[in-house]
Amino acid sequence: MTDSATNGSSEVRADQGLGDGTRAVRAGLPEPVKYAPALPGPVFAAHYHLPGTPTGPYTYGRDENPTWTLLERAIGELEAPERDGVETLVFASGMAAVSSVLFSQLRTGDTVVLPADGYQVLPLVQAQLDAYGIEVRTAPTGGNAQLDVLDGARLLWIETPSNPGLDVCDVRLLAEAAHARGCLVAVDNTLATPLGQRPLELGADFSVASGTKQLTGHGDVLLGYVTGADTSAMAAVRRWRKIAGAIPGPMEAWLAHRSIATLPLRVDRQDATALALAESLRGRPEVTGLRYPGLPEDPSYKIASQQMRRYGCVVSFVLPTHARADRFLGALRLVDDATSFGGVRSTAERRGRWGGDAVPEGFIRFSVGAEDPDDLVTDVLRALEESAD
Repeated sequence: MTDSATNGSSEVRADQGLGDGTRAVRAGLPEPVKYAPALPGPVFAAHYHLPGTPTGPYTYGRDENPTWTLLERAIGELEAPERDGVETLVFASGMAAVSSVLFSQLRTGDTVVLPADGYQVLPLVQAQLDAYGIEVRTAPTGGNAQLDVLDGARLLWIETPSNPGLDVCDVRLLAEAAHARGCLVAVDNTLATPLGQRPLELGADFSVASGTKQLTGHGDVLLGYVTGADTSAMAAVRRWRKIAGAIPGPMEAWLAHRSIATLPLRVDRQDATALALAESLRGRPEVTGLRYPGLPEDPSYKIASQQMRRYGCVVSFVLPTHARADRFLGALRLVDDATSFGGVRSTAERRGRWGGDAVPEGFIRFSVGAEDPDDLVTDVLRALEESAD
């Protein structure tokens, strides 16, 4: 077993040119050993046998773990299947991964550009960056608005599609503009997953995601990761993980790796059903603000179709009032009223209940699961009818 820093090496590049399903079921697996399982079980270890001078990859449980190594290889093979020298690091949560990039790359006096319509925890991050003397500029995702505030920035943070509004920006365009100004680029790839979008291929320096969502897809794991190709930048991210101790447990890492094998099956089913649901909501008199990047009439469709291979499992729309939204959610039978997204069981929520998102009171974020499409669409349309005034 090799150190995770080699998870983009030529010895694991034999899958180039393979389809997503073939790659996913074999991603990160070690060389076969007679009588051993194809995917070794989780390694529970705080320390390792370490006689003499420590020269091996595994010294202490906060720094490395063989179970992480295999998972990091697997994610790296999905995020950048045709690139050598790419490194992936896994974290205890998506926000741990986000924080590792921001706080390892930025210093007092630097400027960072964040999306104004990104994940609702970003305002908390902004407050902490402000406290450290880092200037924060924000602009919406749609219309590539972040271009207008790039001058002098050290880091551009992109979230595309945005959560929960589902706007999409041109990653190639933004990355080229940022790099011309000496600015690093990180892309939150949570909603797209590596099967929908590969930020490094689009010019980003970092692809960052919450593995809690569709990557693992069962609603039972908190996980995050950072993938990048710059050795120095990733060394800083690794150092931050060591300092903060923001590491995943071996069981979580093993569950995540196991789940990746079914990612293409889940993504294809969920994303196709998301499109079917969005199509069924078109023209409904009580539904406004319908968004799904895979709808040809969606404002994000043109650029999404140029840089995304799949459009995601989240559909958003607005019902007339807070009360109507609550009645709709209560009438659903096949959908859980829960936060997060990407799981095999459909979930939906009135997003405004949390505060922090600039959305109407009746805004619904709907995460499409793996149910039969006809059953799910029928349930949603019935709930719309039953929730009418």
